[in-house]
Amino acid sequence: QIRVNTRHVRVKLAQPHAAFLVHVQYTTWDAFTPLHTSPRCLVSVRQPSILVTFLTILATAIPSDSQAQRNLTDIPKPDTAAELEAMQVDDGAALNLFASDPDISKPIQMNFDSTGGLWVASSEVYPQIKPGEIANDKIIVLRDTDGDGVADKRTVFTDGLLIPTGVAPDSPDSAYVVDSTRLLYLQDTDGDGRADKKRVVLSGFGTEDTHHLVHTLRIGPDGCLYFNQSIYIHSHVITPYGTRHLDGGGIWRYRPSTGQLEVVSKGLVNSWGHVFDASGESFATDGAGSMGLNYIFPDSVFVTSPGAKRWLNGLNPGSPKHCGLEILSGTHVPPAWVGDFVTNDFRSHRVCRFTTQPNGSSYISRQQPEIITTQRVAFRPIDAAMGPDGALYIADWYNPIIQHGEVDFRDQRRDRTHGRVWRVSFPERAPDPWPDFAAQDVNSLLELLRDPALPVRQFAREELWKRADQNQAKVLAAYQAWTAKDPGDRALELFWFHEVLGMPVTDPMLSMFDAADPAVWRTMLRSVWRSRLNESPEKPKAALSLPLAGLLKRILVNRNDPRLLLEAVVCAGQLDASISPQALS
Repeated sequence: QIRVNTRHVRVKLAQPHAAFLVHVQYTTWDAFTPLHTSPRCLVSVRQPSILVTFLTILATAIPSDSQAQRNLTDIPKPDTAAELEAMQVDDGAALNLFASDPDISKPIQMNFDSTGGLWVASSEVYPQIKPGEIANDKIIVLRDTDGDGVADKRTVFTDGLLIPTGVAPDSPDSAYVVDSTRLLYLQDTDGDGRADKKRVVLSGFGTEDTHHLVHTLRIGPDGCLYFNQSIYIHSHVITPYGTRHLDGGGIWRYRPSTGQLEVVSKGLVNSWGHVFDASGESFATDGAGSMGLNYIFPDSVFVTSPGAKRWLNGLNPGSPKHCGLEILSGTHVPPAWVGDFVTNDFRSHRVCRFTTQPNGSSYISRQQPEIITTQRVAFRPIDAAMGPDGALYIADWYNPIIQHGEVDFRDQRRDRTHGRVWRVSFPERAPDPWPDFAAQDVNSLLELLRDPALPVRQFAREELWKRADQNQAKVLAAYQAWTAKDPGDRALELFWFHEVLGMPVTDPMLSMFDAADPAVWRTMLRSVWRSRLNESPEKPKAALSLPLAGLLKRILVNRNDPRLLLEAVVCAGQLDASISPQALS
């Protein structure tokens, strides 16, 4: 039962088949325009997820955070010492302040670079620029030069931005940055720490809602840049291969070497959070959903995707809104936590932890005790990142007011100047070692691909990509020799490297499936598929359907694994309709 406290709720559902009885008690019935003349409404839907959406629509009428914010008057003064004292931290962990205002204000997203610099996208303009105001939002780089867990060096890499909602450095001197409707590539070419060269990589992303803009930049193990957009955005982006469209939420993939832009997944309401696990599988959180973690795979469709007939549920139905996402790895965190996901319940002032494990073709997930909780109303954790020392870093938006549709843009209670980055460490455990990636030779970098810390693996990949730009043949030969020593464990890395080089995974390489763990068959197939499509990006997929169908058959034979079969169905769905059945026969 849901008690509705509004005078204007209209819901239209016209999906036949399975019926669900919803009993709605209207407190203002005489002024309400009902679905039927009785307060007992028979709602017929095609699938349970539509019922969930119906209930969600009704639930928005329940007094919520938005009303609480409108009445909020008890707001403590900013005081980092008092904030730290009020925080409850998991046993065995310690918490300290890494950085705060005036060094940073209003952090939105953060990512480390290969030298340990923490790049922070920040906006004092959000949620809306005032008439006549000159935008001066910034990308700030923070460094802990003496290793004491506190930032002691601050550099403004660039300013003059308008609500930058994402930053992803690909070197200590360059980064991708989202500047409202544009994806920029900024470089420091003279070594002074400030960007002096700007290139507009892509433009045409929607701007209908400033907290739904393109965001959550993440460089993947396949050499692509991934980023999200949210429900109210409509993007129409011109690329060398035609205009790409995405209405509503979803996740994009951009390949810098070719300029290809594709939609990986559609839906989710406001997906601020995306991460890759050790096998290259994708997971996302939803800052306006109720499903916890979401398993993302190519062509997956989730709630609110416009025109979708059906969609996938997340892994934690009923879980509140979450923002940001990271996977714990390395040797500094407790062994029992390695592989767990960290995300933030920004409404309830909590940093949360989830475990996952494979289940059929998907995953199951369970929430664990929180890492941080507090009653301080301005603590708004919105991003998480593993640092070079193995500690967990939390971006705190610090604001008593969240969202922006329910409270006036000019509300004086909105905080526009404060912000924090908190650091969670484990004093009983040694810090993780951090390599000097630029000083390593190729063979040493290859060994780092098996490091316990996932960030170390990723930065080793990125350094190897740069070495390949200098001598592709040498690096490829080293990759092949390294993989041959243990193809079952290392084949996926070689496949990803082929994608980066724009080279197809060859037929002889498919024999590596025999040695590989079935747990990575799916991402191996995904990589093979993308590498074949990248071989001729200008050709329509229909022209490649016959050879790709044959490829699927060879990979699937004698491999009856639900994870692999799901990926095969996804691949077959991208072929010409007349060929798809043959691919799965």
